[in-house]
Amino acid sequence: MPARGNRARLASSLAAAVAAFLLLAGGVRADQPVGITAEQPWLDVMHEGRLVRIRREPDNLNQIDPDFAMTSRPCPPYCVQPMHLAPGVETIGELELLEYLRRITRRDDRVLVVDSRDADWLLRSGIIPGAIHLPWTRLHPAQADAESIAEILTLQFGAGRTGLLWNFENARTLVFYCNGPWCGQSPTNIRQLLALGYPAHKLKWYRGGMQVWKSLGLTTVPAGKR
Repeated sequence: MPARGNRARLASSLAAAVAAFLLLAGGVRADQPVGITAEQPWLDVMHEGRLVRIRREPDNLNQIDPDFAMTSRPCPPYCVQPMHLAPGVETIGELELLEYLRRITRRDDRVLVVDSRDADWLLRSGIIPGAIHLPWTRLHPAQADAESIAEILTLQFGAGRTGLLWNFENARTLVFYCNGPWCGQSPTNIRQLLALGYPAHKLKWYRGGMQVWKSLGLTTVPAGKR
């Protein structure tokens, strides 16, 4: 694994060098503005009690992290996910995710953005500002007991419970993501919530995940940083 990581870093460095040469050889400047859209250069969001500015990396020669440069992870388990997980569950892109993060920053407690990945991935690649970390295992019945899952549904997701019956009328809209189109962690959580009766229209999926977020040079923050 270390050898593969070193090869990926070397390949990334070589790609950056080639990109720089081509830009300079063509007389193109490498310091052009990099907005999120033509009208939106950045977005300030609240993350763990402080404002964090989400923007794209301003260096035009920036390359994606080596962890996300690999193209051929073994399947299973790293299989390509469908564009639509289930009827009524909306698949969203970066701009839609940013709008949910904007709502959270404006203290809209009806929305929650959830990073479903294992903790070691957060140490490697950080977290999207404004999201909370809830590892996929904590919602998986083979990994967590029923009462622990019920506690998350009530205390974090806002669902109601009377005996064995769930009421999702006041439950939050949940936006899940994990590592990208080859990651099954957030899709697994969404399917499990659907099985419990969570309304499909209150479940959103950022399919691109960290893979695409990083490829666009968008801001991440270290796990647990305040």
